[in-house]
Amino acid sequence: MLLIEGEVPRHGYDLIKEIKTRSGGNYAPSSGIVYPKLATMVDQKLLSSSAPNDQKRAYVLNAEGKHYLDEHRVEAQGVLARIEALRFRGTDVSAGPVGRAMQGLKTALGQKLAGEPTRDLQLDVADIIDEAVRKIERL
Repeated sequence: MLLIEGEVPRHGYDLIKEIKTRSGGNYAPSSGIVYPKLATMVDQKLLSSSAPNDQKRAYVLNAEGKHYLDEHRVEAQGVLARIEALRFRGTDVSAGPVGRAMQGLKTALGQKLAGEPTRDLQLDVADIIDEAVRKIERL
């Protein structure tokens, strides 16, 4: 979700621009997709909107929406990873495998560290990443 805890209310157009930015300009959903989804989420009581009768409504994730996001964080992170992976579409071959690997790492971290990971798990993951950094620096 691009409406996450602590964010200021956002207009549908802002969300479209954010998705376009995160995808490196390779994807921007149409308003015909975004606005009906926002309306559905308001009906489901996941979002609150600033002015119900205003043409330029701003939306914010409410308490129920935050709870839903907490329960579905892994899926949400997967969606964001897929959007951000679009950034590498059309790049040269040398960047492709690196971009794919980076997105794979991001997805794996999101899944493994979702919820409340133990301190030991966090330290183990940090050790693995630190080792990868050292190996890349030696190339």
